[in-house]
Amino acid sequence: MDSIQRLDEIVLSDIKLKHYANGYKLKVLNDSILKKNNVSLTDVLRFNTNIYFKENGYGMVSSPSFRGTNASQTAVIWNGININSQLNGQVDFNTVSSSNYSNIAIRSGGGSVQYGSGAIGGTVHLSNQLDFSEHFENKVQLGLGSFNTKNVTYNSTFGNGSWSGNFGIAFLDSDNDYKFLGTDRRNENGAFNNLDVNLNLGYIVSDRDVLKLYHQNFRSNREFSSTLLAPSNSKYESEDYRSMLEWTRIGSNFTSSLKAVHLLEQFKFFENKDLDNFSKGKANTWLIKYHYKHHFSNNLILSAISDYSYITSVGNSFSNPRRNAFSATVILDHRPFEKLQYTLSLRKDIISDFESPIVFSGDLSYNVSKSYTLKFNASKNFRVPTFNDLYWTPGGNLELEPEDSFQFDLGHELKFKTVAFRLNTFYIETSDLIQWRPNNNTGYWSPVNIANAKHYGLEFELDVTKKINEDHSLFLSTLYSYTETEDVEKQQRLFYVPLHKANMSLSYSYKVFSAFYQHLYNGEVDIIGNTLKGFDIGNLGVSYKLNSNAKTNYTVDFRINNVYNTYYENVALRPMPNRNFNIRLTLKF
Repeated sequence: MDSIQRLDEIVLSDIKLKHYANGYKLKVLNDSILKKNNVSLTDVLRFNTNIYFKENGYGMVSSPSFRGTNASQTAVIWNGININSQLNGQVDFNTVSSSNYSNIAIRSGGGSVQYGSGAIGGTVHLSNQLDFSEHFENKVQLGLGSFNTKNVTYNSTFGNGSWSGNFGIAFLDSDNDYKFLGTDRRNENGAFNNLDVNLNLGYIVSDRDVLKLYHQNFRSNREFSSTLLAPSNSKYESEDYRSMLEWTRIGSNFTSSLKAVHLLEQFKFFENKDLDNFSKGKANTWLIKYHYKHHFSNNLILSAISDYSYITSVGNSFSNPRRNAFSATVILDHRPFEKLQYTLSLRKDIISDFESPIVFSGDLSYNVSKSYTLKFNASKNFRVPTFNDLYWTPGGNLELEPEDSFQFDLGHELKFKTVAFRLNTFYIETSDLIQWRPNNNTGYWSPVNIANAKHYGLEFELDVTKKINEDHSLFLSTLYSYTETEDVEKQQRLFYVPLHKANMSLSYSYKVFSAFYQHLYNGEVDIIGNTLKGFDIGNLGVSYKLNSNAKTNYTVDFRINNVYNTYYENVALRPMPNRNFNIRLTLKF
């Protein structure tokens, strides 16, 4: 069993998240939080983080805004690998099922040194944990909801000392035919279904070596919802395949990790779903990544990371672009004395189709007292133009420069027995920001580097946990963010960024019974030519566990979700609430 204990530090493939985030704000969403929301990653993060989402109808394309940055400036990290699209630079958060991950973590602040292009506002980490201890567990979840919504998930995990694995499958299907309030019309082109499959395996080869295999496949078929003024008969089919083989070796004073990765993304867009005419695109990424970490002492660690990627793409709207990319990173982690720990990092990328900047980061954590910790981080970050930005026909711009960004963050953390408090202030400045704008010469939209954009504000979090006795417990979580943004060239606020956003979650449990209420306030948002008014959303749920003392137990959940979509009333966009009833049965054995 000694060899198993020595592998504790590498149960998460994303080692950098665990060891190099001392000066960053890091929020981990565990299973008790994940099960309160729908399986969509959008729903989970909307109610439990400061991230704002622009969603084009429930279940449709979902784009995040992290500290006022755009969707391409939020990196999604799958078991340590950046999976932002090579085509548009984003991850659609409605194409990720939260039920297939051991935990989901949100790291606020720039992370391009560790995670590459796009990690400007922050990073979202999806991790699959491999547990080698002796166990075999299964969970089945069945759900029914309004608008003929059906949800089925199955998760299995096992370990026997040498082998470990987990398997997950999640299926979601909905007619999504909600009413346009104040009218007699329904959303007649909003149906969607998603299938997400995850398989992860680990094998302890020796006292020093472990092999791990990760695989994910996500398939989605979505009709694109219409508005009152813009009927739609289109649909979108997409597939994502992600595979990674990792070999980790542990020595007396070092750890090394070698990863071989393949990422495939492809889509088909049908302007008319009743016809077999469609446009398509596909991108393949082949990646080799090596990470060496040397312990000079318990308080001094030096890491070197290098990776090489080869990216190919093909599609109707661009030729067959190719990209070769190499990066080298050095990270120094030092604790000079018990109360202070800091990290210094440096990275250089060499990319075949343009010049990329040298980026750096530094962070520190100082324990002022037993209850109070002061955190600070600063970094230079970047985002490279995507294949769509460069090669899209018509409109691509081969003269684009990478976005260059600088940010800093000052955080305060207070932790007591039942109360935890966080306050963070941040500033982000981005030059050569890439935006698609109408081109007066060609008549097409085209990406250009605008001069400058600024983001600054504060984030507040308060968690209160209270156990009344052995049977009763209460948990209260509140989050608030204030975000100012500015397009320096136009001297105006950036679009799709709320000035105020606030969340509140209250849960209560008594023996086998539990209940929760979630509330979201989303402030007023500027859009092109108009304003989207602020709105409130509330979710209510109750849960009862049957047969709780047996090896096999059942849990019944009933939830009322207020799902907000948007529609056009005259000219302005307005929020539209639809009450969504869900009943869910969970079986564990």
